[in-house]
Amino acid sequence: MFRLGGWEWIIILVIVLLLFGPGRIGKIAGELGKGIKSFRDGLGGDKKDDQSTDSNGNIEPK
Repeated sequence: MFRLGGWEWIIILVIVLLLFGPGRIGKIAGELGKGIKSFRDGLGGDKKDDQSTDSNGNIEPK
């Protein structure tokens, strides 16, 4: 198989930066991060709803 070295990765990153621009890459990365967070929250369930808190924000035992 073909292995990519350091220079090859640099060239690929420069080409991607030229094609999309820094602003669009930032937006894509932000949306990807939100998607991953949403996926993890979906897998773990919403644990915040299972706990009740008092007026000071302390978790009350059930």
